[in-house]
Amino acid sequence: MSAASSTLLTTATPNAATTTRDSDEARAVRSARRRATARFALTRLIQGAFVVWVAVTITFIGLHLAPGDIVDTLLGQDRDDAELRAKVIAEWGLDRPVIVQYLSYLAGILRGDFGTSYAQHKPVLDIFTSQIGATLQLAGAALTIAVVVSLSLSLWLAGRQGTARTVVGSAELAVLSVPSFWLGLILLTIFSFRLHWFPVVGNNGLSSLVLPALAIGIPQGAYLTQVLREDLDGELERPYVLTARSRGASLARTKRVHALRHASLPALTIGGLIVGGLLGGAAITEEVFGRPGLGHIAVSAVQSQDMPVVLGVAFFASLVFVIASTLVDLAALALDPRLRQTRS
Repeated sequence: MSAASSTLLTTATPNAATTTRDSDEARAVRSARRRATARFALTRLIQGAFVVWVAVTITFIGLHLAPGDIVDTLLGQDRDDAELRAKVIAEWGLDRPVIVQYLSYLAGILRGDFGTSYAQHKPVLDIFTSQIGATLQLAGAALTIAVVVSLSLSLWLAGRQGTARTVVGSAELAVLSVPSFWLGLILLTIFSFRLHWFPVVGNNGLSSLVLPALAIGIPQGAYLTQVLREDLDGELERPYVLTARSRGASLARTKRVHALRHASLPALTIGGLIVGGLLGGAAITEEVFGRPGLGHIAVSAVQSQDMPVVLGVAFFASLVFVIASTLVDLAALALDPRLRQTRS
């Protein structure tokens, strides 16, 4: 064997060993990430089930401790009819012990059975499926407005000082101090009663969605703007921003391309909490604007002590909160790879 061949073999063998070692390390890293993802998914599933259970349980206890008699509410003017009272109690299973009613309801949830409405005499699931579209439409439009307002104002004002920032900051505080239903009444007075630009009540197309979505989305957008702008101001003082500016990048591009990704994590977390609040805002706003939806159903169910519907609303609201928080965690992992190492 020649000296050149011997040299080639000598140099090739370590390279092959290095490649094999690198491949094993890569497989080990991928395997560790899959295990971390599986642990994360399992943990979120357990936490989500616990949150939903707690929400339903607290609602169930609260309904039974609330003043008033459910049977009297169901009977109305016939509450003194003993025979009818006994029939209603037996029909809805209200003669069973409370713990039996509670366990029976939980078992029904596991089967996908949320009971039958006392007032409407229809399955709760059918009521929800007929009304959930309007609520999701309103909540989605409000969330879009909040995000657009937050991004626009934060990117415009971050790193700047002057009258515009002072005026916008004062307007944010004013909007945050106003309840969404009161803002809705103001919007109705100006744009419906005076200008006649939008309908007063109903759910007839896009025009009827604008004012209620603004009534919910503007306050949420003001809150997000305060959080995001403050974090953008902090990121603009980082060394990597100075490096980007020294290379000729404009302030607008630096904020949009470099600083926004790092500053958006706290706002993203707050946004996940806001999603759950959108349902509460939708409940009142739907009443103000006379819109159909789960909010209108929830208010009517509370007034009539329609327990299955109220429990269904609690289940749905807590489920939405769990899904939103999970999506926020996944988005945070995508935005900041360093979080993946802390979870692995």
